[in-house]
Amino acid sequence: MIPIIGKLHRERDVNILLHSRSLVNKSVVSILKTHRFARQIDGEELSVTETMPFLQALTALDLGPSQIDLGMLAATYKADDHGLSVEEFTAQAVAGATGENKLERSEGRDVVLYGFGRIGRLVARLLIEKAGSGKGLRLRAIVVRGGGDQDLVKRASLLRRDSIHGQFQGTITVDEANSTIVANGNAIKVIYANDPSEVDYTAYGIKDAILIDNTGKWRDREGLSKHLRPGIDKVVLTAPGKGDVPNIVHGVNHDTVKPDERILSCASCTTNAIVPPLKAMDDEYGVLRGHVETVHSFTNDQNLLDNYHKADRRGRSAPLNMVITETGAASAVAKALPDLKAPITGSSIRVPVPDVSIAILSLRLGRETTREEVLDHLRDVSLNSPLKRQIDFTTAPDAVSMDFVGSRHASIVDAGATKVDGDNAILYLWYDNEFGYSCQVIRVVQHVSGVEYPTYPVPAV
Repeated sequence: MIPIIGKLHRERDVNILLHSRSLVNKSVVSILKTHRFARQIDGEELSVTETMPFLQALTALDLGPSQIDLGMLAATYKADDHGLSVEEFTAQAVAGATGENKLERSEGRDVVLYGFGRIGRLVARLLIEKAGSGKGLRLRAIVVRGGGDQDLVKRASLLRRDSIHGQFQGTITVDEANSTIVANGNAIKVIYANDPSEVDYTAYGIKDAILIDNTGKWRDREGLSKHLRPGIDKVVLTAPGKGDVPNIVHGVNHDTVKPDERILSCASCTTNAIVPPLKAMDDEYGVLRGHVETVHSFTNDQNLLDNYHKADRRGRSAPLNMVITETGAASAVAKALPDLKAPITGSSIRVPVPDVSIAILSLRLGRETTREEVLDHLRDVSLNSPLKRQIDFTTAPDAVSMDFVGSRHASIVDAGATKVDGDNAILYLWYDNEFGYSCQVIRVVQHVSGVEYPTYPVPAV
């Protein structure tokens, strides 16, 4: 399997998935575990002997850039093969990505990271991981403020090792003479600047680039416009935008981005976690009102020990306390989901864990239902809908927060914790507020850059 998956990725820009989980660059054990995970979702464990024939069938096709879900292929074929062979069924299911229908491989799109903190480094890892043939997103440069001795070496070391997310999968070397980090063969220029106005990106051979601002220093259109320097075409903010800056949650409203929009926001990690399930519930049942309580891991904005902070309570020691704070996620729902007329309120508490949070979404529905019906609906959404990359589903009876470190979904529905009583429903939604959010950022950037590839078989709407 591994050689076929790698070859399809490198030579044809085809990303092989299994129930929305990429199998590219995965080990044998990881691929087997991903197959086993299917039993948590649809009740039956997938075997590689079931999916391998579909993978082999793909190699015989004239495929273009795309994402192909082996899990969906196998499940759909098992449900109704229409009297076709595996080869015939596969060719029909992915017809939109073959022959005259296939997308032309793009020349790639330059990307610049402005800021290299927690989110910046995870976004960098994802961009490097997805480099593939070099025809997609290309991380060309990172902009940081000037540091002291060994600054470049220290930044490369932070990319190489992470206390939460583990080792970087690959090799990283430093070229201090050229202020460059080389990651898996990708040369990434490190530019030192204290203000966006100091940088002319064309001087580094960068053109028509998408700049991802990970600092959160500027959140309105006027401030973010400072990034529109020579060589930069669009700016994407990894924090909630203010004023008329569009707040985009991929899977929900990314299709509303206008081609000429040069500045946009990916909203917050919590907004990304709650909006897709909220949309799924509103589409099926109608939502009359709701409240979200987030139990959020501490962040770098808080203090290690008690010290001054401009916000109430956040000055108290993060690893020693539960800290009641505010969240803008509820008010941001209206920007990402304007068709939802229900009032949504929100509150938050920071807790002494370094990553993974949980949103408790309490909803008043438009009709009465049952727990079983709600779980069946959300399970189906996680498998077969356009939201399947945003919503995951777990039935693990002893699941805890650390189990979801590294999740690529915006949120994970905890089936065991779900409560339903008539027209009231309470959903418990886990989310990796660092990595899961970074994956959503990448999806938005892929979309606005024109290198977001279609998924086959096409999910039901």
